[in-house]
Amino acid sequence: MKEAEKLDRIAITVKSHRLLKQLLVENPQLEEIMRNSKNETEALVGVRQWVLEDLRKSPDAYDYYINEHAGRERFEKLKWQDYAGIRLLDYVDNAGREFEDPNLRGEIAVSNPVKLLWLAVNKGTGGAKPYFFEDMLHLFRQFTGRETHQAPSREQVLAWMERYPTGLDERIIKLREENRERIINELLDMIDTGEIKSSKYSFSSGMSREQKYLQMLRWWEEHTFHLHFAVRSPEALNRLLGESLDPDTMKVLHEAEEAGIPFFINPYYLSLLHVRVPYFAIGADLAIRHYVLYSKQLIDEFGHIVAWEKEDKVRPGEPNAAGWLLPSQKNVHRRYPDVAILIPDTTGRACAGLCTSCQRMYDFQSGHLNFNLDRLHPDETWSQRLERLMEYFENDPQLRDVLITGGDALMSTDSSLQQILEAVYAMARRKHDANEGRAENEKFAEIQRVRLGSRLPAYLPQRVTPELREILADFKRRASEIGIKQFVVQTHFESPMEITPETREAVRRLLAAGWVVTNQLVFTTAASRRGHTARLRQTLNDIGVLTYYTFTVKGYMENNFNFATNARAVQEQLEEKTLGNIPEVYHDLLRTLSEDAEHMAENINTLREDTGIPFLATDRNVLNLPGIGKSLTFRVIGITRYGRRILAFDHDITRTHSPIVNDVGKIIIIESKSISEYLQQLAEIGENPEEYMDVYGYSLGETEPRLSMYDYPEYDYVPTSEFANLVVA
Repeated sequence: MKEAEKLDRIAITVKSHRLLKQLLVENPQLEEIMRNSKNETEALVGVRQWVLEDLRKSPDAYDYYINEHAGRERFEKLKWQDYAGIRLLDYVDNAGREFEDPNLRGEIAVSNPVKLLWLAVNKGTGGAKPYFFEDMLHLFRQFTGRETHQAPSREQVLAWMERYPTGLDERIIKLREENRERIINELLDMIDTGEIKSSKYSFSSGMSREQKYLQMLRWWEEHTFHLHFAVRSPEALNRLLGESLDPDTMKVLHEAEEAGIPFFINPYYLSLLHVRVPYFAIGADLAIRHYVLYSKQLIDEFGHIVAWEKEDKVRPGEPNAAGWLLPSQKNVHRRYPDVAILIPDTTGRACAGLCTSCQRMYDFQSGHLNFNLDRLHPDETWSQRLERLMEYFENDPQLRDVLITGGDALMSTDSSLQQILEAVYAMARRKHDANEGRAENEKFAEIQRVRLGSRLPAYLPQRVTPELREILADFKRRASEIGIKQFVVQTHFESPMEITPETREAVRRLLAAGWVVTNQLVFTTAASRRGHTARLRQTLNDIGVLTYYTFTVKGYMENNFNFATNARAVQEQLEEKTLGNIPEVYHDLLRTLSEDAEHMAENINTLREDTGIPFLATDRNVLNLPGIGKSLTFRVIGITRYGRRILAFDHDITRTHSPIVNDVGKIIIIESKSISEYLQQLAEIGENPEEYMDVYGYSLGETEPRLSMYDYPEYDYVPTSEFANLVVA
């Protein structure tokens, strides 16, 4: 007997029975179909006929249902009930399909919700959990019009935003000063007792405690101090947090240590966490705290985590999942024709802290990544390898965008970063000069954009020194002369509480160097609270940062704790982010923002005043697919017995992909938690689930169009359409 057949024989629980009874009371036609059907096949036919008859009354909805690529325009015409009708038909069309579930380490998940209803009604079996019935109850309420949708008002969204103070609030600044004083005194004691030792950061003999304290304050302004004294154990973490962690949390952290999950949290970032929680900021630091404290799910999965992005797995001489041949297994990652990621063999392979939902966690479990910074300095072969890597960019006819990341690009020393930028400059110049000898339509795409991926403006803003500003400004001056037009620092702020006087100054220096600063938010459960992301957008705009992406959390069960469902991502996009929609009449002006990085904050503020909006919604809500590309174009085509939704994603048709996507098809994602579990978790962190209940109804999405401000500049010639370094079977 198959495992699925065994599960079909499992009796449903009392709570499931009660939810089922409510479902049938509210939907007598559904009950009639279920009770009059001799088997699940007849039940499927009955549900399909009922729903299809209703959906045909809405031409826009029927058109969306039958079209393979419906598009944003059709999506925006759908009504609330249409979402439900399309989902029910997709459930029927995909009934009985089996999917490998990486959340369950490869177990097979079967989706057949109508069969589960038929078994529950007629036999009291099927093994479906209450989360499944809760989702189905809301689905049929949406389909029959019992549950309607009313978008929140502008006033409501603004009120949600006001729940979250920022790190620029004078009261928060005062609390952080207390935290800094506590941490400094603890570190001072640890140095005095010899518990921690450093040749660089040590006290002269005869210094009084006050003198030592003042010296520590000066060291606090140096980023290397924070890296040197980063927390590497649960005991040190709790000590620097004033012994404020509860026993249950400490138990989990000790289990993480035993499992081999590294700890690396710098003192500055720890100073952002509340120890004394003020009445006006209860829960305000949760998005930060959840990035530092490990979850039980992560510990249970550590050692079994699989790579989310398949194109990151490369074998020598073989193309990656996107079809690209790469010059190095570990130094270059590539998805798209026009951009490739450069990961240097420097301290830029590391970070200034370990985010709990890091996409590279699977590399930590193998020991490939770590925080042994002393071992990450470039060796004598790095210069030669860097030149070879630059040849790859130079000789590829489509590459025009270099994203230097890691790890973290700004974790590289000034000299290492300068060496990398110099190599990029020389490569771009050679590529430019080589085009002089090429015929029209044979010219290569020249380098137009250089980006640095870094979380240090949030994690460790002390790294952005005047010296770094000059390195970046000098590169921009010289690179602009050979045709590079876009210079971007892509950073990652997770919470408005991360935006402090120190980060504001760091961003000011980057902008003064002529580099645009854009943000990529990871939409964790804590970050997904009503108004939180909108407030972050507003505060980022205040200091001159443009939002770029809002990412659904990647990964499988290891990131279950931080995962916010894709339905919530769509809800946030359509109900909260719309407050920052920029009128089309201002789009030409919007394009010019990136051309004047030095005055970004002032220009953003002027645009907000002119449009009367609190923030500029310049980001796109997306998921980094485990296939190829980013997208939020999906339909919920199934649901497991546990109420976890099964989504079929299409690629973002608004951008250029590797030709291989034509053969890839839809990407299936089984979410790691149900909508009900997500709402329960929100309740546990102090939210009112009633404010989110419409989230059940968001069962499809379409990727937002990219704003033209993020497009590549036009060439004054037509580049070749030829590909290189590509293998498509």
